[in-house]
Amino acid sequence: MNHRVTLSRIDTARIVRQWSLEPIDRQTRVKKIFSRIRGARYPIKLLRYWFMYQMIAEEAVRVGRPLRICEIGVDRGQMIQFMQDAGFSMASRWDAIDVKPHSDLALLGYDTITQANVEDTHFRLYRSYDIAITLHLLEHLRHPEALIAKIADALESAGILIGGYPVTPALFAPLWQRRLRARAGAFNHVSVFSPGRTAELAQQHGMSIDFYSGAFLMRNTGSRLENSPGWMRLNLAFGALFPSVAGELYWRMRRGI
Repeated sequence: MNHRVTLSRIDTARIVRQWSLEPIDRQTRVKKIFSRIRGARYPIKLLRYWFMYQMIAEEAVRVGRPLRICEIGVDRGQMIQFMQDAGFSMASRWDAIDVKPHSDLALLGYDTITQANVEDTHFRLYRSYDIAITLHLLEHLRHPEALIAKIADALESAGILIGGYPVTPALFAPLWQRRLRARAGAFNHVSVFSPGRTAELAQQHGMSIDFYSGAFLMRNTGSRLENSPGWMRLNLAFGALFPSVAGELYWRMRRGI
């Protein structure tokens, strides 16, 4: 079965090149979490939130009204803080779900904060959403397909699931997953994804991939290169052109109309 995405890598690179880095420039709170050098302008780890921001902002334009958003696996609330610092205000509700919510999440503006283990067979979403976010969550689940099925059922027609995780070339993914699972501790990585598996997961649950891109050539976390927009752009260009080996993969799955 062919799970290729119709969007070419050149087209993806063009889209990513057009996306502004300004939302990263406007960050204060999330930069303090990830910057290893004082005042770093473009910490590579902020790309995970930057990709989500761009896809959420585009969806707000497409839908033409405030969005209903569900974020599953929120950690310390970095995603909503990134959106707030970037000036995004087109959410009518933003619900948080986490296996162990931090106590300070209540201060960040979520409409609801739910403690839940998403791998529990009884877990479900009780509202419909325009967007669901699973950012660096699925690689921690032994059965990510089960969660994706439940999310797909809760999405509005043409609604989107967006997220990201480490990426591995398809040839090596099965072996690497077996090795991870053989030595995994609590909440370690146990699932491995390639671009092909990502598209297959979408197709299995009535969705299609209409965007994906890798993130970086080299992180160089803590390097002074993280002050350079050119270095950030070089990483993004590499990720768009060579997503299977670009460290992390960020994607958008859209529910069929």
